[in-house]
Amino acid sequence: MPHRTAPQAIAVFATAQWRDLRMKWAGALLLGAGLALGGASAKAQSDDVKIIKAHGYSDLGGMKYGPDFERLEYVNPDAPKGGEIATWARGTFDSMNAYSRKGRAHGFSVVPYESIMTSTADDPYGAYCLLCETLEYPETQEWVIFNLRPEARFSDGTPLTAEDVAFSHRLSIEQGLPSFAAAVKALIPEVEVLGPHRVKFIFNPDVPRKGLIGQAGAATVFQKKWYEETGARLDESRLETSPGSGPYVVDEVEVNRRITLKRNPEYWGADLPINIGRHNFDTMRVEFFADSNAALEGFKAGAYTFRQETSSLTWATQYDFPAVARGTIVKTELANGVLPPATGFVFNLRLDKFKDVRVRRALGMMFNFTWTNDTLQYGLFAHRTSFWENSPLAATGLPEGRELDYLQSLGDAIDPTILTTDVPVPDPGGSRQLDRGNLRAALALLQEAGYSPGDDGVLRRDGVALSVELLESNPSFDRIFIPYVDNLKRLGVDAKYNRIDDAQYTARNRDGDFDMIYDFYRNGLEEGLGISQRFGCEDALNSVFNPAAYCDPAVDKLIEAVIKAESLEDMQAAVRAIDRILRHAYFMVPTWYNDSYWVAYYDMFEHPETLPPYDLGHLDFWWYNADKAAALRASGAL
Repeated sequence: MPHRTAPQAIAVFATAQWRDLRMKWAGALLLGAGLALGGASAKAQSDDVKIIKAHGYSDLGGMKYGPDFERLEYVNPDAPKGGEIATWARGTFDSMNAYSRKGRAHGFSVVPYESIMTSTADDPYGAYCLLCETLEYPETQEWVIFNLRPEARFSDGTPLTAEDVAFSHRLSIEQGLPSFAAAVKALIPEVEVLGPHRVKFIFNPDVPRKGLIGQAGAATVFQKKWYEETGARLDESRLETSPGSGPYVVDEVEVNRRITLKRNPEYWGADLPINIGRHNFDTMRVEFFADSNAALEGFKAGAYTFRQETSSLTWATQYDFPAVARGTIVKTELANGVLPPATGFVFNLRLDKFKDVRVRRALGMMFNFTWTNDTLQYGLFAHRTSFWENSPLAATGLPEGRELDYLQSLGDAIDPTILTTDVPVPDPGGSRQLDRGNLRAALALLQEAGYSPGDDGVLRRDGVALSVELLESNPSFDRIFIPYVDNLKRLGVDAKYNRIDDAQYTARNRDGDFDMIYDFYRNGLEEGLGISQRFGCEDALNSVFNPAAYCDPAVDKLIEAVIKAESLEDMQAAVRAIDRILRHAYFMVPTWYNDSYWVAYYDMFEHPETLPPYDLGHLDFWWYNADKAAALRASGAL
């Protein structure tokens, strides 16, 4: 997938390359799966109010690991430390501050920083103390106290204290992304420093409690001293990075060429149970290339050593070079259990021409998934239909049970056919590029919406032509977009494909200056407050997580149900109801998803025999085999 805006690029990077990065970027914590209520390991009585003290926090599904766990199940505790892993990225970067709308940053820029709590690759519901030893909160959940680890240090050796946590919270709501800052300020208006290693987050009494503890625990911690001494701002583009508390520090930055991180040998948290068997490489490097073809040639030449492939064309046709045949490079497919992002062609609902769902459905019918997958993608993908594909959160068939109850509670706020018809599943198309059955159905929908063809064949309504610009920055999408545009033209749409440079694309995407783009919604297996940032009305026009600017008051009501859900079953049923309404609204043309990681790497990296379900983890818990690396060098392969 191509790089998007800074936050979106990091979101992709987080899932595909380093699971914990989804909790590093300030805004991304609102994308998360609603780490919320419960998850206690002990209870105490204080002033007649039960205070819960725990090593971690979970919502409806419970936590996999107890307070005395020795290590994560999926790591190799004896993994050797050493060596380098090098990956690649397409395009350019001009900033090492990913917490600002200004500039274009890469995911490596957030690696040096840690959050108060973190997640694991085999537990979709739990969050575990990292910078904290324990957390405390009353059953009423009016606040949460984090007891920080006294040994926690920034990379310059200075202690990480409660003052740094409080400063980071205030910095984020004063200078963070506007949609993030406004939301968090409304939820957590106050932070108190109770001692050198004890900090209290006080929640707004007028908002639902669910998700607030997880929201606080996901906070990234910056060094107060550095910001005060340098005068740097969180909302500026800059190449200089502040000291972080994470296992890696920035070693080298060559703008538009490479970023290198090195493992901090003095990392304070190396021996924590949650870190055993992780952070095994001495250095991690990312090389930047103008396009994927140049990047593949660089890989063949050894310019970098690990490649995760996203192009079906490249995967199917361009890995027949000698190094793969000799076994010098391993080419393999590994199981991917991550909830796939909801990708597709997104309509900009800010525009009047896309207000009518019949128009959106008609335009969507012109994307032929079957032909695209079989002809252009070598049959390697499956058709995505749900926003929560391949999960218990995906709506299927007719609504029933608790899901039906939620939908019926909306009354006249929804189309009544939602209750009586199967969940919409877009027609996948046929074996020819232009599916004539879909062409006829699409034309009928547009005529019903008031469009009619002129003498030039172009569809018009009230004298205005139906024009659509598909915007993109990645040339690898040319072969997908151009046939779709051709089909739209056959329908009578004044359609064009406009590929622009990365900087222009980033600016237009952020400003909502587009007709249609290929984008995604990154959802979670357990939803909470973050779902409002993606599908809620309050931030629809401004949220970087809602590219379509989608808004429906009925969905807002269901979001309230998700937040208030007291069981996993209720949460899942409410999300299924939301999924059903989103699909009925058809503000995105769904495309494809892949249930495998396509990876190729020089045969000097190793991983646990059984990978966890929710992360490839090559930058996390894989390791370097020095003997294999020496053999590759001796043979001239490296």
